[in-house]
Amino acid sequence: MTKSTDNPAEPFKKALAEAARTMAHDPEMGVTYSVDPPGMTPEGMRLPQVTRRMTRDEVLLARGTADAYALQRRYHDAATHARYLPEGQMARELYEAMETARCEAVGANHMPGTAGNIDARIGHEAERRGYAQIRQAGDAPLPAAAAYLIRHLATGRDLPAPARNVMDLWRGFIEEQAAGTLENLGTVLADQAAFARFARQVISDLGYGDQLGEDPDEGQEPDDQEGQDESAEEEPESPDSTGQEQDENDDTDTSDDQSESQDAASADMALDEGAEDSMDEAVELPEGEAPLEPPPPAHHSEADPNYEAYCTEFDEEIRAEDLAEPAELERLRAYLDQQLEPLKGAVSRLANKLQRRLQAQQNRSWLFDLEEGMLDAGRLARVVANPTTPLSFKQEKDTEFRDTVVTLLLDNSGSMRGRPISIAAICADVLARTLERCQVKVEILGFTTRAWKGGQARERWLAAGRAQQPGRLNDLRHIIYKSADAPWRRVRANLGLMMKEGLLKENIDGEALEWAHRRMAARPEARKILMVISDGAPVDDSTLSVNPSNYLEKHLRDVIAMVERRRAVELIAIGIGHDVTRYYHRAVTITDVEQLAGAMTEQLASLFDTDKRAKARMMGLRRA
Repeated sequence: MTKSTDNPAEPFKKALAEAARTMAHDPEMGVTYSVDPPGMTPEGMRLPQVTRRMTRDEVLLARGTADAYALQRRYHDAATHARYLPEGQMARELYEAMETARCEAVGANHMPGTAGNIDARIGHEAERRGYAQIRQAGDAPLPAAAAYLIRHLATGRDLPAPARNVMDLWRGFIEEQAAGTLENLGTVLADQAAFARFARQVISDLGYGDQLGEDPDEGQEPDDQEGQDESAEEEPESPDSTGQEQDENDDTDTSDDQSESQDAASADMALDEGAEDSMDEAVELPEGEAPLEPPPPAHHSEADPNYEAYCTEFDEEIRAEDLAEPAELERLRAYLDQQLEPLKGAVSRLANKLQRRLQAQQNRSWLFDLEEGMLDAGRLARVVANPTTPLSFKQEKDTEFRDTVVTLLLDNSGSMRGRPISIAAICADVLARTLERCQVKVEILGFTTRAWKGGQARERWLAAGRAQQPGRLNDLRHIIYKSADAPWRRVRANLGLMMKEGLLKENIDGEALEWAHRRMAARPEARKILMVISDGAPVDDSTLSVNPSNYLEKHLRDVIAMVERRRAVELIAIGIGHDVTRYYHRAVTITDVEQLAGAMTEQLASLFDTDKRAKARMMGLRRA
């Protein structure tokens, strides 16, 4: 009999896990549920969390994700996939997206019950990424459109509205460029190798053939023919012809030996003459020993090899104390405190709430009845009562989150001027002090540009003749207000710098996020949390005026995808009057800047919360 306290979602989760193992033909596959982004590893799959409420959207998303991963595990061969994998970034994304669509389409054709579940997952992902609001093909991801089209053509099913919008924006172009290739889709769908060759042809038709790399099927026929030629040469011949050929070979060997002797003598003479003419002249290296060519330069961005910066010479990563004199920082800090005097009570109450929640998990817990450690005085009575009883020792257990670092990445753009930047600064102040009391290290970073509408990089570009699509054309300014190892009392005045007139300019979010991620990845802590606070999409007039309109936004999406895919850093975001849920998986949008303190407190508290259900509820508020 089921107890009333049992989680009603558990039977569903167990049934879904068993169904996924059966569908994947892998009875040992691990299946877990988490508020973290879904994913698949060689050991198993991680599915979206299903709460006690078991809402329809939660159930459909979990079923669709499980079906999609199970079909990919069943119909996808990693070795075949790797053999045909292109080299270029865009070609690779197209290839992988089409292969995922193939697995889902094959499963939908063989097991029609999976089609509706996967449709729900596709619709949820497309809605989360804002595909319904896209109006131009240039703003829509081509790999996603190609995958949607493959699935639509292979199954004949209509896609959810947001996904169909992206597919329709690119459909005319794809069908015009690859019409002949797409006709063969039905014949190659069930064969992964044949489909891989089909996908590479589609990529070439779309204009990315230069990113495919070498054809893995090239050279097979010549190799076979060469083997046939060698076997033909090894066929036995008549004794006469063999003897005659042997005599000719002997004569040839003799003449070769003579030629080699003459060549060696000539070479010695030439070396002697060369040595007499010039002892300093370098001797040319044999072909196999030529010096290696220098490696190609690294891409400017790890997330997107196609993202460029015209000039990085004028970018700066600078400490806050180097941008103003100590007296000015103190004056700006006093002004910041004065601006936010009315809010200090509310912010402090929230900070105390966060501290109580964190310290509640730091209550001392002990391991008892050990053979070594601290003497357990509470159990000495047993020894008095029975002297043969051994002494009992205890040891304190470590808390789980002490080895943690939190980075606050603050948008220092001009649109944050006034009350938003003031509240962001004071919230960073209070959170840093609170987390430091709880033995959690905190780093505070800011990002902006050195100039409005382009700096020295743009001037250099103008002087060089205005090259087409030059990439980022402004000079970055990345500010370190507080490093993770710096005690708060020494850098308290630094946050006053945000009140400095003329500091806040443009915002190039993608490179700032990549910079913060690199800094965190180099930290030794076991757990790393990165919180981004921004009030808008990336904007830099000088860059966007000469590049595609989504140039900076696409790079931001690519960086977020890279950070979330690598999973070395836990990424969360808070948007002030701006829907950051379009970009970030874990995100909260607030409409009033005065809600920022509460949102930051709750988001951080939820990350440290050991109650899985409370954590799931908090993550469910990201679309507040």
